[in-house]
Amino acid sequence: MIDSVDIREWRTQAVVDPDGRKIGSLEAVYVDTRTDEPSVATVLVGMPTRHRLVFVPLSGAVVGPGYVRVNYERSVVKGAPSMGTDDVLPAEDEKAVFSHYDLPYEPGPSGERQLARR
Repeated sequence: MIDSVDIREWRTQAVVDPDGRKIGSLEAVYVDTRTDEPSVATVLVGMPTRHRLVFVPLSGAVVGPGYVRVNYERSVVKGAPSMGTDDVLPAEDEKAVFSHYDLPYEPGPSGERQLARR
């Protein structure tokens, strides 16, 4: 498992898919609010004048020299829910991130967010 302290050190490093194809650059890490473990990352993708942030789960991610390899194909990640580079993820949009990757969404018992940016 990737330690939340370690993964933050990889900000701006390349994020690659299982075949080593670059998806984009690591922008931020979101932790699971119940465990405080890294859960999802945002990846900066797009053209220089049209950047956006896409979400990708970190489960099974591997950190290597200058890259973070995620378990999802580039095309899947690039089709994930996204937001502008200056935006924040609204609570009501969290479920869409999990649904895109066919992962269970489990907010807190009183509807608390599952993800928190670190």
